[in-house]
Amino acid sequence: MQYVDGFIVPVPKKNIAAYKALARKAGKIWKEYGALDYHECIAEDVKVGKLTSFPRSVKLKPNETVVFSWIIYKTRAHRDQVNAKVMKDPRLASMMDTKSLPFDGKRMIYGGFETLLKL
Repeated sequence: MQYVDGFIVPVPKKNIAAYKALARKAGKIWKEYGALDYHECIAEDVKVGKLTSFPRSVKLKPNETVVFSWIIYKTRAHRDQVNAKVMKDPRLASMMDTKSLPFDGKRMIYGGFETLLKL
């Protein structure tokens, strides 16, 4: 079954265009090295929950929105191969300077997931 890397990121609303440009470049690199699919989605119907929610998970500030992203691979081994190549790519390194990122990387949540069910 396919393997998925998932991300939740708080993005200042004023930086949405910059984030989209960064994501477009990053996505092309991931796809070039073999990722099957690459998605970036911006919050549209995401409310703050009483106990948990996407906004609470990233300690969302009033001037921010949530971006939910995922990358799909053939398998965990395929993901590890693709990510090893991506992380060595100088194009990605030049985009990931933490001082110039259009989001707060310290509040990003991410992880790898095995597909449980696909219909």
